[in-house]
Amino acid sequence: MQDPLRYDEHANAPQEDVKSESKGNLASHYASKREEYFECPRSEMLEYVPSLCRRVLDVGCGTGSFGANIRKRTGCEVWGVESNAGSIQKAEQNIDKVFHGYFGPELELPSGYFDCIVFNDVLEHMLDPASTLVLARALLSSGGCIVASIPNVRQFPTVWKLVIRGEWEYQECGILDKTHLRFFTRLSIMRLFQGAGFAIQRIDGISPFVSHGGSGDKALWRRYSLFSWLPITHIKDMRYQQFAIVAKPDRLE
Repeated sequence: MQDPLRYDEHANAPQEDVKSESKGNLASHYASKREEYFECPRSEMLEYVPSLCRRVLDVGCGTGSFGANIRKRTGCEVWGVESNAGSIQKAEQNIDKVFHGYFGPELELPSGYFDCIVFNDVLEHMLDPASTLVLARALLSSGGCIVASIPNVRQFPTVWKLVIRGEWEYQECGILDKTHLRFFTRLSIMRLFQGAGFAIQRIDGISPFVSHGGSGDKALWRRYSLFSWLPITHIKDMRYQQFAIVAKPDRLE
């Protein structure tokens, strides 16, 4: 994948030109992804969406599977934003309203309208996730919250392959998805939200690394099990593929 922020190509380019080219590059990569990439129901994230929500915005809604489950669970109104054209038709069948494009002020979404805005594995795909959260904050109703899941680049298999084997290979999906522009740890996630004016209500490790039956997984799991006994702060965070976050605007600002 061509890095949209390579210094030698973009050092003197206007920021809007960089964003435009980056979006074009990402769009071509998304179009080449398998359909299943956009259909994940993310059932493990449902518990983080408040049951009393009346209006939810799902950013990066894909085909709307997650939004459909929210509607089924709470009966609320669900809107979605999705940049992949191939997912729009299915999304329109699953949720109330869908915007085709990238999340930004040009969509002219209503201020103070949504009780919950969801970013399921989305912020890491964005050039400026902090600005994205600032925009989302303005769209939240009083008492509204952000729900997000963000990949953990510090997960043990990724760190092991980098530190021990010297490997950093981009993939079609997962922590090293080739469309990721940002990488996060638990600490940097907290700083991202706090810097954008949010107070974190909840942050949980999800999708734990366990043996899936392959010999490589078993070997890594044994290494992690031994490694996890070391007296290093937050080492247990390395077990998780993602973190789930619930955050609300910090009204003390």
